[in-house]
Amino acid sequence: MLPAAAPQAVPSLETFYADNRGWLKHWLTSKLRSAFDADDVTQDTFLRVMSGNHLAEVRDAKSFLCTIAKRVMVDRFRRNALEKAYLEMLSQLPEAVMPSPELQHSQLEALQLIDQMLDGLGGKARQAFLLSQLDNLTYAEIAAQLAVSVSSVKKYMAKATEHCLLFRLEQGF
Repeated sequence: MLPAAAPQAVPSLETFYADNRGWLKHWLTSKLRSAFDADDVTQDTFLRVMSGNHLAEVRDAKSFLCTIAKRVMVDRFRRNALEKAYLEMLSQLPEAVMPSPELQHSQLEALQLIDQMLDGLGGKARQAFLLSQLDNLTYAEIAAQLAVSVSSVKKYMAKATEHCLLFRLEQGF
C-alpha cells in the first residue's frame, strides 16, 4: 500500500507574491511591451488575488495568475477605450458648456462604474436594459427589436434591475 500524499501547505500571500511576481511581470512585459504597464497590471493582479482568498485552491500558480492578469488587461483596455470615447465627446462640446475638470473626472468614474455593472449582465438583458433606459422604448418595442416575447423582456428587465441593485450594494452606494 502506498502512503497517502501529504496535503500541500497553502502558501502565504507574501510567499506567493515573492515566488511569482517576477515571472508575472516578465510575462506581462512581453505581452504589453511596456514595463510600466506590466508593473501596473502585476500589482492589480495581486490585488485581485488578495481580495479573492483562493490561494488554497491554486494548483498551477502561473495559469492562475495568467487568467487573472488577462482579466485585468481586458478591464484596463475597456476602461481606456471608454475614457478615449468620453474625451472625444468632450472635445466636440463648445467651451461654454465644457464641464470642469472635477466634474469630468466624476463623470468618467460614473461611466466606468456603469460599464462595469453592465458587463455583468447577459447580452439580451443588457440590450433590453439599455433600450429601456437610453432609448425610452416600451417593453413591446424592445421585444420587437430583440425578436423576443414581451414576457422575455420583462424577465430581462427584472434580471437587470436585480443586478443593478446588487451591484449598488456591493459598491456601497
